[in-house]
Amino acid sequence: MCQAGDESNSDNLHRRGAKVQRAQRTAEKEFNTQNFQPLTRFPCVLCASAVKNLKPAQNQRSPMDYKPLITLLAIVNPLAIVPFFIHYTQGFSPEQRRRTIYTSAFSAFVVIAVSALLGLEILDFFGISLASFQVGGGMLLLMSSLNMLNAQPAEAKPSSHELQDGAEKAAMGASIAVVPLTIPLLTGPATMSTVVIYAEKAKHFPQLAALVGYGVLIGLATALCFALAQPIARVLGKTGINVMTRLMGLILAALAVEVMADGLGKLFPFLRG
Repeated sequence: MCQAGDESNSDNLHRRGAKVQRAQRTAEKEFNTQNFQPLTRFPCVLCASAVKNLKPAQNQRSPMDYKPLITLLAIVNPLAIVPFFIHYTQGFSPEQRRRTIYTSAFSAFVVIAVSALLGLEILDFFGISLASFQVGGGMLLLMSSLNMLNAQPAEAKPSSHELQDGAEKAAMGASIAVVPLTIPLLTGPATMSTVVIYAEKAKHFPQLAALVGYGVLIGLATALCFALAQPIARVLGKTGINVMTRLMGLILAALAVEVMADGLGKLFPFLRG
C-alpha cells in the first residue's frame, strides 16, 4: 500500500508539473503576442506613414509643373529680341558675337536664379506682403503683355533711351550683352516679379530647384535663338516674329490676370466669396 501511495503521489506531481509547464508556455505566448508582434509590423507602419507624408509634397508640386516655364518663355521671348541682336551685332566679329551670346544667356540665368533664391528674403526685409507683390507684379505682367501685343519686347519702354544707347555702345565696340540685351530687353522687373511669385509657391527644395532649372532652360533658349539669329530672321521674317510675339503677349495677358486675381483675393477675402 505504501508503494501504491508513492506512485499516486508521483503521478500527481507529474500532472502538476505538466500543468505548470503548459501555463508557462501559454503565458510566454501571450507575452510575445502582446509585446513583440507590433515590432514585426513597425517597419510597415513607418513605410505607410512615410508615403502618407509624401503625398502632400506631391500634391503641392503639381501647380509648379510647367506654368513658370511657360510664363518665363512668354516674358523673356528671345525670338522677339532677335532683330535687336542682329542690329546691335552687325559690325561685330564672330568672336565678339559668340561672347555676346554666352554673356547674355548666362546673365538671363543669373537674374532668374537670384530672383528665385533671394526674392522672398528681399520682400521680408522691406516688409512687403506677397499679396501686394502679386498685384503689383501682375500689373507689370499686364503692361508687358500690352507691349508684346503691339509687337514690342515685353520689357521695352517706348520713352526710354536705353535702346539708342545700346546701339551707340555697339557702334563703339562696347559690350551690349548685359545692357541692353539682358536688361531690360530679355529680363526686367516683370521677369523678376514673376520668379519671386512662383518661388513663394515652391514649398520644397525640388520645386525651388526646378524653378532655378527653368532659368537654365531660358538661358539655353536665349543662346539658341541668338546663335541662329540669321536663319530665324530669314525663315520667319519680321512678320513671323511679330505674330509669335503677339501670341506670347496674349498668353502672358491671361497669366497676368490670374496672378492679379490671386493677389486681390488674398488682400480682400470677400472677393473670393
